[in-house]
Amino acid sequence: MAAQRTVIVVGGGLAGLMAAMKLAESGNKVKIFSLVPVKRSHSVCAQGGINGAVNLRGEDDSPYLHFEDTITGGDFLNHQPPVMRMAERAPAIIYLLDRMGVPFNRTSEGLLSFRRFGGTLKHRTAYAGATTGQQLLYALDEQVRRWEASNMVEKFEGWEFLGIVKDNEGRCRGITAQNLRTMEIESFAADAVIMATGGNGVIFGRSTNSIINTGAAVSICYQQGVKYGNPEMVQIHPTAIPGEDKCRLISESVRGEGGRIWVPRDPMDSRRPTDIPESDRWYVCEELDPVYKNLLSRDLVSFIIYCVCRMDRGIQKRQQVYLDITQLHHSRGGPYSRDQINDKLEGVLEIYEKFMREDPIELPMRIYPAVHYTMGGLWVDYNLDGEGKWNVDEPRNQMTNIPGLYAAGECEFQYHGANRLGANALLACLVGGEIAAQGANAYLREAGLGSDSTPASALAEATKEAQGKYDNLRKSNGKENPYQLHDELANIMWNRCGIWRTQKELVEAQSLLADLSERAHQCNLIDDAGWTNQAVPFTRALVNMIEQSKAIVGGAMVREESRGAHFKMDTPERDDNKWLRTTLATWTGKGPEFSFEEIDTRYIAPRARKYRINQIKVVKELMGDAALAGVGAAKVDA
Repeated sequence: MAAQRTVIVVGGGLAGLMAAMKLAESGNKVKIFSLVPVKRSHSVCAQGGINGAVNLRGEDDSPYLHFEDTITGGDFLNHQPPVMRMAERAPAIIYLLDRMGVPFNRTSEGLLSFRRFGGTLKHRTAYAGATTGQQLLYALDEQVRRWEASNMVEKFEGWEFLGIVKDNEGRCRGITAQNLRTMEIESFAADAVIMATGGNGVIFGRSTNSIINTGAAVSICYQQGVKYGNPEMVQIHPTAIPGEDKCRLISESVRGEGGRIWVPRDPMDSRRPTDIPESDRWYVCEELDPVYKNLLSRDLVSFIIYCVCRMDRGIQKRQQVYLDITQLHHSRGGPYSRDQINDKLEGVLEIYEKFMREDPIELPMRIYPAVHYTMGGLWVDYNLDGEGKWNVDEPRNQMTNIPGLYAAGECEFQYHGANRLGANALLACLVGGEIAAQGANAYLREAGLGSDSTPASALAEATKEAQGKYDNLRKSNGKENPYQLHDELANIMWNRCGIWRTQKELVEAQSLLADLSERAHQCNLIDDAGWTNQAVPFTRALVNMIEQSKAIVGGAMVREESRGAHFKMDTPERDDNKWLRTTLATWTGKGPEFSFEEIDTRYIAPRARKYRINQIKVVKELMGDAALAGVGAAKVDA
């Protein structure tokens, strides 16, 4: 009988829980490390739904069409075999969740209900009202707690990941983490480690992400030698409520149920929005693409809204447009009662009403784009058999370039290319977690390791190094305020590396980040408490966010084209001849170094996206040819 193996999972969201469940089912001991209680992981915030071509509506939908929409949405930057695997697994994943008790919405016949989402013409998105992420997370947590009760899973909630531990052969053999209550730092042995730590929206400040989404764990792995894929690809969600502290997501499900984006043709129109007649409204997405209308891919809808507001055509010339569902109600000739609208959207409508003090069924919502999702992340591999089909028994599946270290969910780069298709996030987390567990199991069978054989000296050295870094930060008495530095970081990244990029501004951002990096090591940390210290962990995260930001900016500088979420005014055309490649960042003390990986396009040859427009056409049709002229490109070294 083989000895029981130990696998550490860092992150308690959907990817981490799926991986933990599958590993425990295979007889492995699993240790889950999470910054927050597992049920508060950021997956809980997902609203709209999960994609799967179940085709209960008889629309001739299929996993192949789901795959095609995903590749098109990602602007052909995603490797195609993993995406095909994800699309093929989607129906089974949805039925698995249904059997776990996820309260998906149903039709009057009792069948699963599916809605439309951006980037597709099919009803493919299963949903649980507008709180789908919460329902999925709770269902997975319930399954994992079964294994926790039998001592196969152990949770370390309130612990922060500080780094991986490698043996003399360069294999990942554990992690170092800190208890954020006692501030104790400890290293833990493992036979394999799976990273499932989510995105990095906090880098950009007021994003739709939780405050825990700093990306620090990914940055640490990157600084320890893991390649970072497509760092420049950062998704801007088209619809969010801007706030002083953060942006609250208004799910794509609102548009999927018939929500329409518009602005008054006269930006200064002072009439109540519901009193403005159709003739005085500009339904900009519907005019630009009469087929996909308000359900264009996210990168396009957010770019359209940005351009409208850049032209001073937003509401009252502000950075906001209307997202309107008032026409869905019976009182305005729509098909639904208030209860029926709430059955589909209540979770997200409650958020809007709470923070804006307006009833979105009576008045159109006012929204603006916000940073939402990171397509880029830790580079991971995949394996095919001799016939070109997915091989589930290969240890390289979801493994990074460091043996024994895996990644799944938003913290890795593999499934979404240059832009994530709406409602693919939850699916990618679950499929990625499942495949990471399969890859880890294959690795454990072949490696012949045992966590008890992890060199004690390696664990002790890792603990000592992390403790030394923490103590140095804790004693820091410079003049800089880390919270002010983070505000500066957010302004640099949003204003110079956001939705509209130029080489000149990226070069400026690179210089500003170098200065910020030095200043981040000169902070005045007046909180030197030995328990629940918040200032030191935040400053540590800030340092890691800056290092990750250098890769994001650097990737945008070297990619001399525009694709998906990356629109660069200097090079506005997509260039498949030169840039149908993954950007791979490798960390060095002098800044990121870049290499490139050709995209596997074995199923669909790259072609123009099937939407009527792209970013260039948006600029030309809304702002005129002159808006693309005269942008000087600053030449820099790759």
